[in-house]
Amino acid sequence: MKIAVTGKGGVGKTTFAATLARLYAEEGRHVLAADVDPDANLGLALGFSEEELDTIVPISKMRKLVEERTGAGPDNQYYKINPKVDDIPDAYGKVCNGVKLLVLGTVETGGAGCVCPEHVMLRRIINNLVLHRGDVVVLDMEAGLEHMGRGTTEGMDQFIVVIEPGSRSVQTYKNVKRLAKDLGVKQVHVVANKIRDEKDEAFVKEHIPAEDLLGFIHYNTEIMDADRQGCSPYDYSKSAVEEIRKIKTTIDKIDDCNK
Repeated sequence: MKIAVTGKGGVGKTTFAATLARLYAEEGRHVLAADVDPDANLGLALGFSEEELDTIVPISKMRKLVEERTGAGPDNQYYKINPKVDDIPDAYGKVCNGVKLLVLGTVETGGAGCVCPEHVMLRRIINNLVLHRGDVVVLDMEAGLEHMGRGTTEGMDQFIVVIEPGSRSVQTYKNVKRLAKDLGVKQVHVVANKIRDEKDEAFVKEHIPAEDLLGFIHYNTEIMDADRQGCSPYDYSKSAVEEIRKIKTTIDKIDDCNK
């Protein structure tokens, strides 16, 4: 199971990604959660302390490691496009609540076609996670669609787009579905978050095909309280966890059908 969680900023994708990862860990599965967001806060949502997270340097910022693995350097413009990365998750991942966190970070670039050494490293690591590991892998992607333009997430089993009940979120879903097709990812599903009432549910059902909609997560002040306390939503809101558990059951059924 290799899932990339995406969506526009502020929709709650990190809360969903972290809770989903912990639900798989609860089953005794080997789970790796990768934070590919420059505003990295997946660790807090998994239950890491701020002190622990302060000690973690994103892989994309480890210049010495990148130079060592790719052969790139100030005096060398040529570098390997297939560096060794299979040991990185175990060497640099940190475990909390049964989930191994790998903070990848992102590559700051003005263009979608970046082929810099840092990007090569991230792409190879994600490719390794997707193709060569038996773990459940959950990627918490950066907001927006630039990562898809760079091809970083090709090879995933599915994209899950977290949306709010609004036109801009629906447009994000449509763009993700279009770009995913170009990457060869056939499964694009939607989780509708921050649902307040039946009108919100009706809006989502009107704009999202039934076969793509995994379920609803209702507006929940406990999630906000967890964020203020620096706690994992998994430990703070039973109702949110149960809603995401139902969504996970649907994900598992889809995965079984595709095997």
